[in-house]
Amino acid sequence: MSPESSSRPTARTAPRAAARAALDDAMELLASMRFAIALLTVLCIASVIGTVVQQRQPMTNYVNQFGPFWSELFGKLDLYTVYSAWWFLLMLGFLVVSTSLCIARHTPRIMRDLKTFKETMREQSIQSFRHKALGYLHMNPEAALSQVNAWLSAEGWKARAQVRHGGVMIGARKGSAHKIGYLAAHSAIVLICLGGLFDGDLVVRAIMWAQGKQIYQGGDLNQMTEVNRLSPGNPSFRGNLYVPEGSRSSTALLSMPSGVVVQDLPFDVELKKFIVEYYATGMPKLFASDIVLHDRRDGSTTTATVKVNEPVTYRGVTLYQSSFEDGGSALKLRLRSLQAAHDTPLEGRVNGTTTLTAEGEAFGLELTGLRVINVENFADNGQDKAGTDVRKVDLVGRLEQHLGSGANVSDKKTLRNVGPSFSYKLRDASGQAREYNNYMLPLDLDGHRVFLLGVRDTLADNFRYLRVPVDSKDSIDGWLALRRVLADPAQRLLAAKQYALAASPQDKPAMQAQLEATALRTLTLFAGAEGLKADAPAQGAALGGLPALSQFIEREVPEAERARVSEVLLRILNGSLFELHKQAEEQLGRPRPEPSETTQAFMTQAVLSLSDAMFYPAPIIAQLDDFQQVQASVFQVTRAPGQTLVYLGAVLLIVGVFAMLYVKERRLWLWLEAAPGRSEQTRVRMALSSNRDTPDLPVEFEALKQRLLHEEA
Repeated sequence: MSPESSSRPTARTAPRAAARAALDDAMELLASMRFAIALLTVLCIASVIGTVVQQRQPMTNYVNQFGPFWSELFGKLDLYTVYSAWWFLLMLGFLVVSTSLCIARHTPRIMRDLKTFKETMREQSIQSFRHKALGYLHMNPEAALSQVNAWLSAEGWKARAQVRHGGVMIGARKGSAHKIGYLAAHSAIVLICLGGLFDGDLVVRAIMWAQGKQIYQGGDLNQMTEVNRLSPGNPSFRGNLYVPEGSRSSTALLSMPSGVVVQDLPFDVELKKFIVEYYATGMPKLFASDIVLHDRRDGSTTTATVKVNEPVTYRGVTLYQSSFEDGGSALKLRLRSLQAAHDTPLEGRVNGTTTLTAEGEAFGLELTGLRVINVENFADNGQDKAGTDVRKVDLVGRLEQHLGSGANVSDKKTLRNVGPSFSYKLRDASGQAREYNNYMLPLDLDGHRVFLLGVRDTLADNFRYLRVPVDSKDSIDGWLALRRVLADPAQRLLAAKQYALAASPQDKPAMQAQLEATALRTLTLFAGAEGLKADAPAQGAALGGLPALSQFIEREVPEAERARVSEVLLRILNGSLFELHKQAEEQLGRPRPEPSETTQAFMTQAVLSLSDAMFYPAPIIAQLDDFQQVQASVFQVTRAPGQTLVYLGAVLLIVGVFAMLYVKERRLWLWLEAAPGRSEQTRVRMALSSNRDTPDLPVEFEALKQRLLHEEA
């Protein structure tokens, strides 16, 4: 504490002026805080929307999710690109400017306030404070000044004294970090917003505008030119890098609202091996990529391993393990006709295309994916129902639509790996395509082993699964042979004769001919061949299967007789199909099946599956025989100069909020003068003020009085 001499202040209303100035500052600060909080609230709401609504998806996905009206409205509001929307960036920029101006305006005053101790306060003005006291020290003023100085230094008070005529005024302060907290918190907002602006699309858009670059909106990425490419010197970007095993790439794709832009990297990324490990349930527990980075500047190489939550940074670019995809796996297929006994072997690679002809119609075959691990939910009713489908594909869950027996289970299941599956598209001559998803191995569903053949019309739909029962060889051959003989008129006629011969009483030969005609008509309706006749039903009739029989009964049979006739026709259908099953097994070189519980279970599932198959929208089934998997890693590559600003802003925000909430600024004034009429005594007037009048402030003031002086009674 350094004594300084100055003239006695003449202001009589210093406490009132100081209080008024403090009140004005507080009101101004409150108004600015209200505006900043309102702006931050809007930004938080926008960020929540950007988190809930998937960003930068194809417009068709939003139409399917929200409908035509709302999807168009949300698009006009830029809710699909929130973080690069003009209004979001405008609010960030306005928050940066307004907060920076606030800091610039208040910083000089705060710095001046940090340097002043207000030791110019009049001794009479001390009496206007709420917390004040008067006492005596039993020592002369010089000794009292020395003792007070030592005590204030020991307690952490910073003080300054002003020697006046008749006494000494001491001004002390404590908790100055409160004002530093104000500057730190506001500076944190500026730094975080600047970091968001630097790492967003703003820099990329500015560079594209300055260099004349354009967004590529086509479908074939091989058609992109230099006008769609950004240089490796781009200071800020965030994109995805796709690298198959055994290959290398140096270009990332940056998604833009209306297309993509290619970002060249200063190095090549070579994927040596993609590693994926699973738990016992089949749930993935580790994704990792062993990579080699080839520097394009000097040709040096660097090996690294990228894991989830363990990125690798090289030359200012950070690589994150984002996901993994198929890198062009080799598939060996068999294209199996539903009508004729004809199988065609086919080899291809995922993401490859070819053409084929089936039932006189040309198709384009696009192999779209291979999944070696499929974790699904399975359990009997009443057992463990806590299973979760980790791949988000519940093939036995409740689906919006189904072909019949393909999906009719709603219970939660236990996790189990059910083996590989592959997906493909069949595109007809008009360009319309349906997507198919077939499993390589049979699955146990509801006590039956079945193959699952999935189909959906659009990407927004769920797969609808056709359940095909396995035969005695645990294959699809038995059902497929039955489907083929059902499509053959000669085989249907033979099966009808054999059924009529076996089911007719020997003493009533006339019934055999009638039963044969009924069985043939039933098989013809079930096979969907009735529509080929001249007296075909009206347009809109079922193509075949059990719905065709139901429509026939409703059209031809009086309502009172429908229940009885339905029972008779189903019995005839089952018997006739069993005769077809015998014929199909003979054509496969197998012995004729005999009635048994196993045969009955197969036929029950086969009838339902054959009925569903009438609505299967393809004349062939693609069956996976073998594959050689090739994985590919998808990395998120970023160059984020604003990341350091965001981290620094986060630290400043923590420090600033802590200082503003938990650090209390206090000022203490002591007027020391010789006690009138008392020798060797010093009269002390004392006052305390704080920026927050908390309940513990009177307690603190009482402690100060006990330590510094004896209060006058």
